[in-house]
Amino acid sequence: MANPFKEASVDEINQVMKRSYAAFGIYRKKSIEEKSIFLDTIAQEIEALGDVLLQKASEETNLPIARLAGERARTTGQLRMFATMLREGSWIEATIDTAQPERAPLPKPDLRKMLIPLGPVVVFGASNFPFAYSTAGGDTSSALAAGCPVVVKAHPAHAETSEMVYGAIKKAIAACHMPAHVFQHVHGTSFESGKALVQAEHTAAVGFTGSTAGGKALFEYSAQRENPIPVFSEMGSINPVIFLPDTLQKNTADLATQYAGSITLGMGQFCTNPGLMLAVDSPALHDFLEHLSTGIKAVQPAKMLHAGIHTAYQKKSTAALKQDGVTLVQQAEATAHDIEALPIIAQVSGETFLQNPLLHEEVFGPYSLLVSCRDEQELIAVLKSVSGQLTTTIMGTEKDLTDHPELIDLLPSIAGRILFNGVPTGVEVCASMVHGGPSPATTDSRFTAVGINAVKRWVRPVCYQNWPDSQLPLALQNANPLNIWRMVDNAWKR
Repeated sequence: MANPFKEASVDEINQVMKRSYAAFGIYRKKSIEEKSIFLDTIAQEIEALGDVLLQKASEETNLPIARLAGERARTTGQLRMFATMLREGSWIEATIDTAQPERAPLPKPDLRKMLIPLGPVVVFGASNFPFAYSTAGGDTSSALAAGCPVVVKAHPAHAETSEMVYGAIKKAIAACHMPAHVFQHVHGTSFESGKALVQAEHTAAVGFTGSTAGGKALFEYSAQRENPIPVFSEMGSINPVIFLPDTLQKNTADLATQYAGSITLGMGQFCTNPGLMLAVDSPALHDFLEHLSTGIKAVQPAKMLHAGIHTAYQKKSTAALKQDGVTLVQQAEATAHDIEALPIIAQVSGETFLQNPLLHEEVFGPYSLLVSCRDEQELIAVLKSVSGQLTTTIMGTEKDLTDHPELIDLLPSIAGRILFNGVPTGVEVCASMVHGGPSPATTDSRFTAVGINAVKRWVRPVCYQNWPDSQLPLALQNANPLNIWRMVDNAWKR
C-alpha cells in the first residue's frame, strides 16, 4: 500500500525537533499527577477510536482483528502501567546521604541524587506491532513517563493507523493542557529522514525496533554527531531453544505440538520467534522431528505484514536452504498466494553450523533451523557461536537440569530472558520483564524495552550537593512531599 502522507524534509525535521525541545522545558516541570493523567487520557482516547482503528490496522498489516484487539489492549495497558509507576514514585531512585559536618578528617557534604529526563526522544515505529511498538507503544509511553517529549516516525507499512493514533494523542494533549508539541508525528521512507531525526541538534535519544541493519545504521548516525546520543535499538534475534535428552525422550509429541505453534504464530513475525533449535542427536530427536513435521505440514499459509517482509523471508529462507549440509525437513503443504508465507523447518549438523556464519542470521518469518549436535560439548560450542539474543530457552526435566550444569551456567551470558519449559513468543508487560540482550540483539544490554524499567533508557542521574531544602526538587526535599520511597542514609524510608 502506497504511503499517502508527505515525506518530511530535513528542514522540517529540524523544526520539529526544535519545537520538541521547547516543549521539553515545559513538560519536564509538569507534576507527577499531571503526567499520569495525561498517560491515562491517551489510553482512553485510543480506546475511543473503537473498531475503526482495528479495521484500518488490519487493512494495512494483514493482521487479524483478534490479534490487533489484544495488541491495542496491551498498548493502553502499558500507558496505564507507566501512569501507576509515576504515582508510586520509587522509579526516580531518590537517594539522600545527609551531611556529617563533624566527620574527621573531612566533613561529609549533603548529597542527594535522582533521575531526570534526557530531552526529546525520537521513536521509530515498528512494522510488526502497529500499536504496541509504534506510535503510542512502549517507547513512547516510557519516554513520556520519564518527562521527555516524543517525535514518532510512522512506519510506512501502517501509516494511516499511525495517523489515527496520533489524532488520539493530540486530543489527550488538548484535554490535559499539555504543551502542543510534547508529541509530534512525521512520515518518511528514505534513509535521509531517519538520519536527520537522529542527527538533529535537539534529539536527545532514539528508540528503534526492527532489523539489524536498520538499528546499526541509526547507531552509526549517532556516533557521527558532534555530541553522540544513546540509541536503543532492539534488533535481530534467533532465540535458540535447547531440547535436552530426558524431556525429548518423555515428551516428544507435546514438545513438537508446542513448537509447531510457536514457530508459526503470527507467521513467525515476532522478534522472539524460535528460529534456532538445538539438541544432541538421538532416536528421540528423530521422533520429535517427525511430529514437528506433521504439525508444520498442516499449517495454512497467511499473508505477511507487507511485501517487503515477504520478499526478505523468501530471499533469506531460500539462501539458507541452499547452503551445503542444510536439508529441508518440512514445508507447509498448502499453496501460498500473493504475500503468504510457507512455514519451513530445516536441519543441519553442529559441525556445519559452526563453519557457516550465514546460518546464524535471522530469517524473519515462520522458519526454524534444527542443529543436530554430536554431543553436549558441540551443542555448547554452537550456542556460544550465536552471539547475543533476546531469549534462550531450555526444554528439560529436573534430571536434565542436574545433568547439564555447564550448559545451564552459560545461559545468562547469551540472552536477556531465559525460559524454562515454555516458548519465547509472548512478552509479558511487567516490572520483572527483560526485553533486551547482548549485541546484536540490542545496542545496549543494560536496558529493557518492555516493562516499567524501560523508562530508564530516557533518564540520567543528577546529584545535588549542599542545596537549600526549599530549592531542591520535591523528590529530594526533607519532608518528602511526594510520599515516595527513598534511600536515606542507606535505608529505605517513606
